[in-house]
Amino acid sequence: MWGGLGLEHWINDGLMAIFFLLIGLELERELYNGELSNVKNALLPIVAAFGGMVAPALIHFSINAGTSTQDGVGISMATDIAFALGVLAILGNRIPASLKVFVVAFAIIDALGAIVVIAAFYTTQLSVWYLAGAAGVWTLLFTWNRLFRVMSLVPYLLGGALMWVLMLRSGVHATIAGVALAFAIPFSVKEDDEQSPSHRLELLLHKPVAFIILPIFALANTGILVGADWMQDMTNTNSLGIAAGLILGKPLGVMLLCFVAVASGLCRLPPDLD
Repeated sequence: MWGGLGLEHWINDGLMAIFFLLIGLELERELYNGELSNVKNALLPIVAAFGGMVAPALIHFSINAGTSTQDGVGISMATDIAFALGVLAILGNRIPASLKVFVVAFAIIDALGAIVVIAAFYTTQLSVWYLAGAAGVWTLLFTWNRLFRVMSLVPYLLGGALMWVLMLRSGVHATIAGVALAFAIPFSVKEDDEQSPSHRLELLLHKPVAFIILPIFALANTGILVGADWMQDMTNTNSLGIAAGLILGKPLGVMLLCFVAVASGLCRLPPDLD
């Protein structure tokens, strides 16, 4: 135990906040200069994330309605962003770059949506004051960026660390501080500007995240305990609702809402995915 947190908590809440910071920086770049700079393209992962959360929740609830496990609808809503990006890394150049961007954006929005649901409905000791403090720190960092154009990374990283502590104390998953910090750090809309703080930090984090943080996260979270009654546990309504929601509901919800959004003209598929 250190700082009131065990090793696993430091990995899942601390190291993964750095991972989410990197993903947030990449997403910001795509929103300004990349595949998501077009509004119709940017809306698509939002629509997909909504479908990927609602469909699994509805399936779980339909199986568990009226039982003691009906409140478990939130379990099947989230996408494991680290796992999703690991699959993309394995596939490499065999999939279009726009699909990678879509999956990253979808996974982030999906994960943040699940965090909001957990904070709103499952957190028993939510501290509004700590949450307000975290929002105040982010506002200060954002002001330094937009009004005063502070280009040094030091105040943003120090402020991000404080925001992480406040977010942790608030009862909300602290990794959200990583994404929030990414959008407070100065970014240049010039595609060839490699001196912006956002770009420099993104380059700095790539190797540590890929070769240190993600392997540690995987090792810390892959332990699976199989008890003598595992078969019974797998066939109860809660497990069936979670499995059906993740395996069937999530892809069904994503594909159905994406189809409707594209067919209606609300969103647009990238050219290499048509």
